[in-house]
Amino acid sequence: MWAWQGSAACRGMDSSVFFAPPDERSEARQGRVEAARRVCARCPVRDACADFALRTQETHGVWGGLTERERAPRRR
Repeated sequence: MWAWQGSAACRGMDSSVFFAPPDERSEARQGRVEAARRVCARCPVRDACADFALRTQETHGVWGGLTERERAPRRR
């Protein structure tokens, strides 16, 4: 289930790029999400990551370039 992570572009990165701190404001959030999406854009396992987040109904963070709000209507 986690084999795809070994090839992820984010492997070894600080998770704060992908997960919001509790007091994050909208401008800071936008910058963080854009930074995460830049990493995801070059990731060879982006689709597997997004699929994992959707299958497990992950409610936090950027996964496969998708934010919490973008994944919400796609949850299976």
